[in-house]
Amino acid sequence: MTRHPLPLEDHLCFALYGAHQAMNAVYGPLLEPLGVTYPQYLVLIALWQKDDQTVGQLGAKLGLASNTLTPLLKRMEVAGHIARSRSLVDERQVRITLTPAGQMLEERANHIPGCILSATGLDMAGLNNLHQTISKLRDSLVQQSS
Repeated sequence: MTRHPLPLEDHLCFALYGAHQAMNAVYGPLLEPLGVTYPQYLVLIALWQKDDQTVGQLGAKLGLASNTLTPLLKRMEVAGHIARSRSLVDERQVRITLTPAGQMLEERANHIPGCILSATGLDMAGLNNLHQTISKLRDSLVQQSS
């Protein structure tokens, strides 16, 4: 039997997977008081940056298909964070807007980026460098898989 030449701990995918799990473990307690999950938090960030977007716009921004995003948005609507409505211009499009409760979550979440920075053990320059490297990796992988 031929052995794989690279040990598990040396695989980039394994390092990224572990980092993803560790990041979720840090985010969990920060998001729990807000009553949102990590994917819901990402939707909120996108809407805090620009409210009133279509499901398609949010999906493109987050890299999520509408069949993944729609159930998530329905749960956020039930929780009172967003409102969904049909576009007046094109009834096929569903528009997503923040409710007052969703808008108020922004202030309650302001501390989260600082907590994440602290948890990484990096300074701002190191975090920016890591972000650029990961973004470049993601873009290369997306291009390769297209």
